[in-house]
Amino acid sequence: MALRSRLEFIGKEDYTRIHEASLKILAETGVAFHDDEAVELFKKHGARVNGKVVYITRELVEKALATTPSKFKWSARNDQQSVIVGDGFIQQPNVGPVYIQDMDKGRRLATLQDYTNIQKLCQASDVINLVGSIPVDPSDVANENKHLSMMYEIIKNTDKPIIGMCTEGLQAKHQLDMVAMAVGGQQFLAENPCVGVLVNPLSPLAYAPETIQTMREYAKLRQPLLLAPCIMAGVTAPISLLGTSVLQNTEFLAGLVFSQLVGPGTPVVYGNASTRSYFKRASFCAGTPEAMMINTSNIQMGLEFYNLPTRTMCGITESKILDAQAGYESMMSLMMGMMSGAHIAVQCLGVLDAIMATSYEKFILDEEMIRRVLHIYKGIDTSDEALSVDIIQEMGQNGSYLMHTNTFEHFRESWTPTVSEWGSYDEWVTQGSEDVVVRANRKYKEILNNAPESLIDKDLDKDLQRYIEKASI
Repeated sequence: MALRSRLEFIGKEDYTRIHEASLKILAETGVAFHDDEAVELFKKHGARVNGKVVYITRELVEKALATTPSKFKWSARNDQQSVIVGDGFIQQPNVGPVYIQDMDKGRRLATLQDYTNIQKLCQASDVINLVGSIPVDPSDVANENKHLSMMYEIIKNTDKPIIGMCTEGLQAKHQLDMVAMAVGGQQFLAENPCVGVLVNPLSPLAYAPETIQTMREYAKLRQPLLLAPCIMAGVTAPISLLGTSVLQNTEFLAGLVFSQLVGPGTPVVYGNASTRSYFKRASFCAGTPEAMMINTSNIQMGLEFYNLPTRTMCGITESKILDAQAGYESMMSLMMGMMSGAHIAVQCLGVLDAIMATSYEKFILDEEMIRRVLHIYKGIDTSDEALSVDIIQEMGQNGSYLMHTNTFEHFRESWTPTVSEWGSYDEWVTQGSEDVVVRANRKYKEILNNAPESLIDKDLDKDLQRYIEKASI
């Protein structure tokens, strides 16, 4: 029995209010698309334009919603790793951290080796469903060729569904070409969602050229778009939480319409990554509970009003180190994300310092937190057998259930930790009085030491390297 109740912050009567407010803004204020080809596409389909500003009608929105799937299979090179998006709670790697840190070397600029390490950790995990993305941004690779190196490491070290990187158009095409080579060709890619990409509007009410180009290349092949406005209430949106939800919804609908004009049927995930600003710095804030209050309202819109797959940012923290703050802020937003009913969770695999850094040790600790919330997500068994009346009457007022056959049949279903310490104090002292961070440090190193050198054959490896050499600037 799955979780019965979801976390909600707005009532069903608010869905229509938010939708109608968004339609009013789209039609009367418009959204700027900083790309001439995009503007011409809107104009071709009857939208009024003024320079870069496109005014999107109710009819265009309704047509786009009608062609966007409510769920889809995200195919992996290894089909056993494929997932259904729109059913269940799945995890993806982080997006955006610049720094990597661990207890051995501290905080430092991430390298391509760190990027590769994170991909290997994702591949080995039993709770991480998607790979790729930008869990750390390699500092030792030239920007113009970074996308090639990163995609090569994804394909070489993983066989799960892939998330690419938002870039300019040609670089997006390079990534799609490389994935096509790995999954069996352009035809297979054109017929199956295999590689998605996160795209963010340029809030308020605009889309940047690189974002539009990436969306266009992916939508041409009907590859998934994770469309997530990243807004700061009080800075790039109204300070009202509901007003930020309205703006987030408006920007999402504009991107949705564009995706369906390019490629009708393109899977689009209703994403959100907004928060209330920290006004002492007028900056992004990862630790606030209000972030998930904003985003949960939009998750409700995506799930119930638009019937779309949803994605949310959760598991984030402002803490700079692995301390109590990192734990309670991460668990707060991770639990809220799960209870909101979102289908994809992001920023919950090692994030520190408001998504500036990824910690190897926190990656392992966050995996355990994800296992906890997934167990909670399952809910409890409410079958007649689970009532256990016959067992209770059999035992009566005497004895222990510990040795009962029913306990032996089911005790392995109980949740147990992977790195947390549940033994006695004396056992903990005897074993060296280790902090959980020390155990996490040892765990991530063990996983990397046991990771295979490559998951692709030599022929594909050679083909990919030839493609990279040809495409490199």
